[in-house]
Amino acid sequence: MHHRLSRHLNPMIRLLLVAFLLVALPSHAKPSPDVLADIVTKAHAKFKGVKEGANADYIPILTEVPSDLFGIVIITRDGKVYQAGDTDYSFSIQSVSKPFNAALVMQEQGAEALQEKIGVEPTGLPFNSKLALEIMPARSVNPLVNAGAIASVSMVDAKDEAQRWDKVRSNINDFAGAELTLLDKVYTSEYETSWSNRGIANLLFNYGRLYSEPEEALRVYTKMCSLGVNTEQLAMMGATLANHGVNPKTGKRVLDAEHVSKLLAVMLTAGFYDESGIWSYTAGLPAKTGVGGGIVAVVPGEMAIAAFSPRLNKAGNSIRAMKAINYISKELHLNIFEGVK
Repeated sequence: MHHRLSRHLNPMIRLLLVAFLLVALPSHAKPSPDVLADIVTKAHAKFKGVKEGANADYIPILTEVPSDLFGIVIITRDGKVYQAGDTDYSFSIQSVSKPFNAALVMQEQGAEALQEKIGVEPTGLPFNSKLALEIMPARSVNPLVNAGAIASVSMVDAKDEAQRWDKVRSNINDFAGAELTLLDKVYTSEYETSWSNRGIANLLFNYGRLYSEPEEALRVYTKMCSLGVNTEQLAMMGATLANHGVNPKTGKRVLDAEHVSKLLAVMLTAGFYDESGIWSYTAGLPAKTGVGGGIVAVVPGEMAIAAFSPRLNKAGNSIRAMKAINYISKELHLNIFEGVK
């Protein structure tokens, strides 16, 4: 209504008119169950033939994962599950575990502790960069790259290594709503070749940005990355964030609601390593990816989308999983920057 006309309306009439407009204006309708089931099936069919990329090889055992595996799962904040493909195959969670351990630190010590002792700025460099430690005065600046994730493991309040691992694992289980199994062969393969991460841990300790003994932090971090998770369990982890920190399956509060928005902000800006900008630009969803082939994306207050496929691009992101989630986001208008429809 033109502002000159609205100025002369009785205040009560103006109030009623505003109320009518709020009800009558179109809004972003949540997708129906049929739509969600259909889009998962379509996304799987659309990208299952993609052969680009290759399994991660810097962790030797990851080359043995069948490259054609491909699964997609959507779980809504009320726990409804929609899936297609190889959704029950257990793969190593790798870096997708990082935001969930950051959540544990926030829950134990508050969001400010994570910001002060690690940081929340994206590095703009590869996830395993040691250069970032040297050129950035704060050294560790983000909990979603290797340096910050090792530091976040060291921040977990624990009296010894056994308790540290128990708390890290239990927290991720709470997000997944399931008991995840340590993939011993993955852990052994990764730990025995973790010279780069060992160097990162020692550098952090040298600069006063590691909060436990370096080798302890490295072992627990490597175990965390070696947990086996399937695509449905990964989607449930994301759905817990979509549901403001409460697991839709178990009903357990895992993260206080006040911390969820901060964690999602870090996921949006740093969840895709040095491709986080283009991911935000195209898909517009907080997400986390891992070199095991898994990706989980969160639609705040609505749902999570998880996908798994082992073939990665040069940045370490699963090509088919990335394409599938991006496609679903666009088709359902889930981009958080699009606003009201």
